[in-house]
Amino acid sequence: MNALQPHDEFNQQLQSNVHPDDWQNPTPDRPYHLVVIGAGTAGLVTAAGAAGLGARVALIERDLMGGDCLNVGCVPSKALISAARVASQLRHSNRFHIEHTGEVKVDFAQVMRRMRKLRAKISRNDSAERFRELGVDVYFGQASFVDDQTLKVGETQIPFKRAVIATGARAAAPSISGLDQVDYLTNESLFSLTELPKRLGVIGAGPIGCEMAQAFAQLGAEVLLIESGKGILSKEDRDAAEIVRESMLADGVRLLSSAKGLTVRNDNGIRISLDADGTHVDEPLDQLLVAAGRAPNVEHLCLDEVGVRYDRNGIQVNDQLRTANPNIFAAGDVCSRYQFTHVADFHARIVIQNALFAVGPLGQKKVSDLIVPWATYTTPEVAHVGLHEHEAEADGTKVDVFVQRFDEVDRAILEGEENGFVKVLTEKGTDKILGATIVAGNAGDMISEITLAMNNGIGLGTIASSIHPYPTQAEAIRKLGDQFNRTRLTTFNQTMLGYLQRLNVGQ
Repeated sequence: MNALQPHDEFNQQLQSNVHPDDWQNPTPDRPYHLVVIGAGTAGLVTAAGAAGLGARVALIERDLMGGDCLNVGCVPSKALISAARVASQLRHSNRFHIEHTGEVKVDFAQVMRRMRKLRAKISRNDSAERFRELGVDVYFGQASFVDDQTLKVGETQIPFKRAVIATGARAAAPSISGLDQVDYLTNESLFSLTELPKRLGVIGAGPIGCEMAQAFAQLGAEVLLIESGKGILSKEDRDAAEIVRESMLADGVRLLSSAKGLTVRNDNGIRISLDADGTHVDEPLDQLLVAAGRAPNVEHLCLDEVGVRYDRNGIQVNDQLRTANPNIFAAGDVCSRYQFTHVADFHARIVIQNALFAVGPLGQKKVSDLIVPWATYTTPEVAHVGLHEHEAEADGTKVDVFVQRFDEVDRAILEGEENGFVKVLTEKGTDKILGATIVAGNAGDMISEITLAMNNGIGLGTIASSIHPYPTQAEAIRKLGDQFNRTRLTTFNQTMLGYLQRLNVGQ
């Protein structure tokens, strides 16, 4: 089991919830309708949902219930980011003519203590005791398949009718010369820090790398962010990524772009050497965070024994999340190209339907039917759903692009958050929404309106008729609806409108 550090009251409370020392595994007396391996988001939602429908359910976890999201992902990172944003706002308070006298002092140890306190509080939702109360039999230990109707945890054999593999994924460092010679951090160890590193290197400029680089810079560390040449947030809209890049630089992040020949060595501490932007860099670091690379957790499950196919990308499943073995499903990061908590949640819903009601009147649910939004919690945030503009260009999809900048939205101006936009792509000549990107302080909240519209076939023009409170930043989405409707005012429509107005005047 991963050791929770430091061993304070909050981590003790966390462990007592998600992996109690005195927990006694049940003794199965008959086959379970469903056995779930892994108690991250996908496993927890599957187990709770199936038990709520009356199924006999077993849930097996080898480490900490709650998975990455609770323990080393969403929960601790957002607690850290929330504190970092306050520090940044204090430093920039003069934009509002509010003088903050003296230096902004960050008590990093207390920031991390607050994180651990909040994480422990939230952990009650994922606790072993709560799931036992929901009617789920919780087992701790390494699961492995004996055959396609039996699992083993320790010496206990667990019979089942259907099984779900929800073991998630873990940090996996890329091949970098000398990296194995130093004690580097990943997201799995980062949140055990109690002292702010003076100089932090971050390898990887994806969502995790950018979020943590900016947060630690806002908290007062000198941060070097190393990216390989694709640009930061390479999967996002380029205009959006550029706004985030400028914001990160303003917060003091030092971006080493187009990095080549990166090597790491132990030189009385960590030292990195690379060429970036045509300049050779050779500098010491106090800590190094590797935020690039993931690997599925498929080891020790004995998948070959039951004919479940997998590769370095994870377990192979069909559109119904069924593996090559018809009795075994998979859900969440272990089988998904979208490694998000909310996707794992909806994978679980699909699995419950397909594993328990596969031949019933409700039919089969499909992953391909999901419309998946996501958000990166930098300052400002970037949120996206559906098709990107560069993807449309690459595959020849004809689209219309509508953009509303926040320097034309009253609430954003008043908040001092003008450097952002909402961009919506519609099918050429129609108001059918194919994708959207939002760059804003609360973009992660705003994207849901567009996702809801896409899920329900609500066009951009229809959004214009939905009254939005004034003043809100979400008014930008309504303004895009107005933009679309103005494009429908063709020459013929304008002529007819003028004719009708003249008739009214005549009356």
